[in-house]
Amino acid sequence: MLHINKETFKKDYREKFIAIHGKDIEEGTDYNKYEALGSLVRDYVAKMWIDTNKKYNQNGKKQVYYFSMEFLLGRLLGNTLLNLGIRNICKEALDGMGINLNKLEELEEDQGLGNGGLGRLAACFLDSMASLSIPGHGCGIRYKYGFFNQKIINDSQVEVPDNWLKNGNVWEIKKSDKARVVKFGGEVKVDYIYGYLRFNHINYEEVLAVPYDIPIVGYKNNVVNTLRLWSAEPLSNEFDFSLFNRGDFRKAMEYKDSVEAISKILYPDDSFYEGKLLRLKQQYFFVSAGIQSIIYHFKSSQVNINELDEKIAIHINDTHPTLAIPELMRIFIDEEDIGWDNAWRMTNNIISYTNHTIMAEALERWPVDMFKTLLPRIFMIVEEIDKRFCEELQNKYYNQWDKIKRMSIINDGYINMAHLAIVGSHSVNGVAKLHTEILKKQNMADFYYYYPNRFNNKTNGISHRRWLISSNPKLALLLKSTIGDSFIAHPTDMINFEKFAEDKNVQAQLEKIKFENKRKLADLIYRTNGIEVDINSMFDVQIKRIHAYKRQTLNCLRIMDLYDELVENPSLDIIPRTFIFAGKSAPGYYMAKDMITLINVLADKINRDDRVNKKIKVVFMENYRVSLAEAIIPAADLSEQISTTTKEASGTSNMKFMMNGAVTIATLDGANVEIRDEVGNDNIVIFGITENEVLNYYKNGGYNSQQIISGDTRLKRVIDSLIDGTYSKDKNRFKSIYDNLVTYNDEFFVIKDFYSYLEAQKKVDELYKDKSKWQKMCAINIAHSGIFSSDRTIKEYATGIWGSKCLYKNLE
Repeated sequence: MLHINKETFKKDYREKFIAIHGKDIEEGTDYNKYEALGSLVRDYVAKMWIDTNKKYNQNGKKQVYYFSMEFLLGRLLGNTLLNLGIRNICKEALDGMGINLNKLEELEEDQGLGNGGLGRLAACFLDSMASLSIPGHGCGIRYKYGFFNQKIINDSQVEVPDNWLKNGNVWEIKKSDKARVVKFGGEVKVDYIYGYLRFNHINYEEVLAVPYDIPIVGYKNNVVNTLRLWSAEPLSNEFDFSLFNRGDFRKAMEYKDSVEAISKILYPDDSFYEGKLLRLKQQYFFVSAGIQSIIYHFKSSQVNINELDEKIAIHINDTHPTLAIPELMRIFIDEEDIGWDNAWRMTNNIISYTNHTIMAEALERWPVDMFKTLLPRIFMIVEEIDKRFCEELQNKYYNQWDKIKRMSIINDGYINMAHLAIVGSHSVNGVAKLHTEILKKQNMADFYYYYPNRFNNKTNGISHRRWLISSNPKLALLLKSTIGDSFIAHPTDMINFEKFAEDKNVQAQLEKIKFENKRKLADLIYRTNGIEVDINSMFDVQIKRIHAYKRQTLNCLRIMDLYDELVENPSLDIIPRTFIFAGKSAPGYYMAKDMITLINVLADKINRDDRVNKKIKVVFMENYRVSLAEAIIPAADLSEQISTTTKEASGTSNMKFMMNGAVTIATLDGANVEIRDEVGNDNIVIFGITENEVLNYYKNGGYNSQQIISGDTRLKRVIDSLIDGTYSKDKNRFKSIYDNLVTYNDEFFVIKDFYSYLEAQKKVDELYKDKSKWQKMCAINIAHSGIFSSDRTIKEYATGIWGSKCLYKNLE
């Protein structure tokens, strides 16, 4: 923990400001003040960072490297001050200088390094590893423009570049001396020398991977781990004047542009060949750079390369970093002269894999021709892995060719990355109990029966330091005043708050805290959307990636039905509601983009209709990101977790909402099942068809959405309003949504769950009317949320998968 007083901080801050900006603080802009503060805090962190790495190297314990395409960090200033234990001192000192800390924190750009739950989970995991003193580091890509900034223009999503680096990034340190060369294309020359095969990669294109390190500060323990992000740069930044001078202007620029494209944006559109190729390049780029860096570091530390599996664990977050497996094999075999069997043993011991989805669209498959051309040596290794694996399968499943083909890594002209990840890892985990069971018994059943001890469950978690202590400080203070502060280090101690669930004074304080958070969000909604919302209404929130299986459609149909009811019966007795949505659609996912348009069209129509707008309003908040979530979640009354059962692997927004005292309305999907098990049926509202019903429909058929709709006047009216001009003069504007529900038989059972959802919402209304009962439910949700801290999750990974330990209580 950093020990500093107000006067020392003031002196340090003034000196830092002058050193950076060459003028007095009084002359500086607010952004100048933020830059100086961020730089000073990073300076405070630097010595701990160096000391942490020294201790890791000296003790020789196993280090964990978490490879992920996304790290959705959010803003770092507030969280770093909290974890250093100096936020109050910093705030008081700045107050004394006439500077508002909250205002400076608001100026920080969200780091554009992720899209949704996958990236935010990775960020929470880094926070927990540092706070638990686990030697654990992140490895990813430093995207220049991130995913995209979402603008809503004419009710529709428009993607614009997220230029989050336009003012630099005070938290990163460029390490040019640690750059690595990554090779693409070319050919592999095979020689037979002294009885051994030798593979020589020639005529390749070189890309320089330059690391930028970001400190990840543990909570009051003097531990600072590292997130290393790689930027793609030309091997030489010198302009090729000779090429240009000879008139080859295009060639002079082509190489530079193609290289820099690798780390330009997250998830280029892969609906065309060039986009797919760029995604594959990105994945190999950061994996190769990361593994080269790790091996260089440990060899420099005099570690015997044949014992590397005792020194490191590499965890791949979904299939994106699966190329870590053949890349490790390449380095072991081609550069370290290790035989295949030993190289494979170590690789298998080092790599572990988390599966995050059962959706076929997200289980990556790469065309062989593309893969082989871009990564010729890596393809040879994957081909050999597949050949040996199929030989193993043949020994066990003699001539069962259908099963062998189904399990093979390469088949029908594609490389199946999930299969490679399973075969090349010693551990495969799902992220919620239901998800893991579906993997084992349905999607990956062949592999589970072949590797029964390889599969395990690690239910996701969230950083309670960011999502409660930092984003909802008044609730954190209430917890401290009732149960003490032990929950900060031991989040499961939050269970002690359940003793206060029926305490009228505590209930009143919970209500007051929620009301204040709602007031702040209402102010933000007015500033950004120009919509006045009723703070006394129920804030009914669905914020997440826009996707058919997450069923924003179901929520909209319910709102449309309620709107019809209110128009016909303005005196209808309901709890006034503000429906709040946020989320991005992938640029090429046109039905999801139509869903965003529908939400905004509903908002336009309903919010202007004086017959209903005192009882319901609809808000879509653009450009969903971590800092926006931190404003919305503490203000939510109702958490919408309504995905089709079996489709959401876990979800983490469900955990964030419950931790902040929202009641969940949910299907029994993902971690909703475990939330229900924790809080009990009386403190969550469950609806919808079950896992067995869903799987039975998919297996045996028997579901007909058209038949259900045609026999139901009320439902038909809602569905038909999508295409009859009710919400748009262009009757085809929402045809894609209509067709998904009707023409293509409603893949995600929105129609099937419609009435069950309406009944669940009626139950929510009745519960909300009883203020004492509602606050009791909120308190019980808060009390039981500690089990969903990422600290618990990371302890399970460390002991059950990585073989890593918390090295120190702290490093003081």
